[in-house]
Parts: sequence; structure tokens; C-alpha cells
Amino acid sequence: MRWKLFFAGILCLGMMACQPASHVPDELDMLVGTYTGKGSEGIYTFRFDQANGKATLLDSAKVVNPSYVIPSADGSLVYAVTETSDTTAALNAYRYERGIGKLTYLNTQLTFGEDPCYIGTNGKMVVTANYTGGSMTVFPIAADGSLLPADTVFCGTTGGPDLTRQETPHVHCTYFSPDGKYIFATDFSADRIIRFDLSANALRPTESEVVTTLNADYGPRHIEFSADGTHAYVVGELSDDITVMDYADGRLTPKQVINGSDAGARGGADIHLSPSGKFLYASHRLKEDGISIFSVVADGTLTKVGYQLTGIHPRNFNITPNGKYLLCACRDSDVIQVYEINPKTGLLKDTKQDIHVSQVVCVKFVK
Repeated sequence: MRWKLFFAGILCLGMMACQPASHVPDELDMLVGTYTGKGSEGIYTFRFDQANGKATLLDSAKVVNPSYVIPSADGSLVYAVTETSDTTAALNAYRYERGIGKLTYLNTQLTFGEDPCYIGTNGKMVVTANYTGGSMTVFPIAADGSLLPADTVFCGTTGGPDLTRQETPHVHCTYFSPDGKYIFATDFSADRIIRFDLSANALRPTESEVVTTLNADYGPRHIEFSADGTHAYVVGELSDDITVMDYADGRLTPKQVINGSDAGARGGADIHLSPSGKFLYASHRLKEDGISIFSVVADGTLTKVGYQLTGIHPRNFNITPNGKYLLCACRDSDVIQVYEINPKTGLLKDTKQDIHVSQVVCVKFVK
């Protein structure tokens, strides 16, 4: 299917400052996104001690279904979705006060795509992946960090064999490349990854191109790049596989596909490398909920070394910058589980220091 360009108030392309330091060097600010309606108010902020794995609640901000949140590179701003399946779907901007965890509301802009579920930013624009809307929305950032109205929407396509889950377009991840030249989006329902070139002033993406076609019935969900930018990893929601790709000059070249879960649940979710680059983790839901664990060899390929059972419906998870802890958001268990990472094997040990948050979905550290 070719990508078509049209205008309708917004452009839709067929898819194709210094902040106060924490009180202690090992303490991090942590942002937690949730689904509201069953006890959660919205976004919660914590102080997390990455030396001992203990968390302390700081503050909260009321907003509907902030299922994905992301801080700016300097930690002074936070962007959060309002994940709704109607025309109220939106992106919200906040000023953030590090150390005290206070979120000050700036503004909200509509995404023009239902169920925004992922956010990427390069400091000049913010982009959302809108799952049910099947699109990626682009927002320029104003001088004060607030959001200008969406000026571009890129729409996804179909083509995958699952007539239920790939019947309509879905976009699940919008990721800025390590070299800053591109945005990669997972075209879930077409089993492929799309590349958007950034214009010279990097204020909006321009041309789009299919750069990687994955196995049929893959359902690409989230992408992770190695620290040196030479390898990328994508987890399949439908396949529960991880595909390893070489990255160079805007091209993603698959070279390994390895299974993460044998449960056949079709519930692959999130994916992250450890800060050392020695281990890769992927979460899986719907059956035998847990996290698959891989060691990474020199050429970027993977060897599976273990599987850690978790609470119910592990969505997003994150790893502390020092590589000591993995925090897993288990939505249907209403808990963030704190696992200690074995630095030699990569295996996980439950510290039993659960952080209780209703309908928790997303965990982000302010570095």
C-alpha cells in the first residue's frame, strides 16, 4: 500500500536548565503513569533510592489515563498522554520540580488519534503513537516547554494476517534514532517499521519510508537501541519474539529472531537493555506473565538465559541508571515490583519492596 498525502486542517501522511540535585547521589526522581478510574488519580512522583531499592512518594497530579509519561532530557518538563478511545485523546505538558516531585500543569493538545500510548521527544518536538487511531502525531514545543497544536499526523496501514488484531492500523512506538536524524515507528498491523526523516531544522519529520519488514503476524510494539547506536531490538506483541537488527545510516537490517515466551499468549510488551549493555529484557502478558532475560554478545545477538515470572499484566518496566534494579509495572496487580539484577548473570531477584499504585502502567526515571 502506498503512502498518500492529504490535508485536513492538519497534515496526514498515509504511512506509509539546571535543576536541583537529589538530596543523595543515589536518589532518583521517578515518574509513574497509570490508568485512572479504579483508585488512581493520575501521575505519581516518587524518590527512588537506587542503592537500596526503596521508594518514597513525593506528589501526584490529576489527569485522565496518563498511561505513558516521559521527562525532557534535562528533567525540567514532563509530557503525559491522556489515553482515551475518543476525541478527548490528548497530550499534556507539565513543568517539573526535581527533588520535590511537583508537576505544574502547562497545557493540553489533542492528538487527533485515539488511545495515545507512547511518547518520544528530541527537545524540539514531541511525537505520540496512537494505538487505536493508528497514527503518529507531531507537536512542536513552545519556548516555555508547552505544546503547540499538532501540525502533522502520519497514519498507519494494515496487511498482517491476524484479522482481529491487525484488521485496522495501529502504531505503538515512536522512537528517535540515536543519531538524531530519524524517527522510527512500529507499524503494528503491517508487521513493519517505518522511518521518518527529520528536516534540517528538526522541527518536523518529512519523508517516510518502510525500512524493515518483519515476519508476518509479528505485531511490532516497542524498539530499543544499543548505547553505541549500532544495534536495535524490537519486541513483537503477537509473536512474543525479539528481532535483532544492525543499524547504520538510517537502515535497520534484521539478523536474528529469538523467542521470548513459549506461552503463545500474543502479549509481548516492553523491551530494555541494561545500562551495561550486557543484558536485554522483554515483558510478556496474558499467560505466564513475566520478563524474558537475554545475554548480549559482541555482535549484538542474543542468548536466552532466563525467564522471571511477575505480577499480572506487566506493561512498561525500567532499569535504574546504575543497573542494579529493574522496576516492573504490573497493571492488574496494582504494583511496581522491584527486582535486583544479578550483575554476572542478568537474572532477577524479587526484593519484596513492592510499590503499590492502582492500575500502574509506566515507570520513568528523571536522570
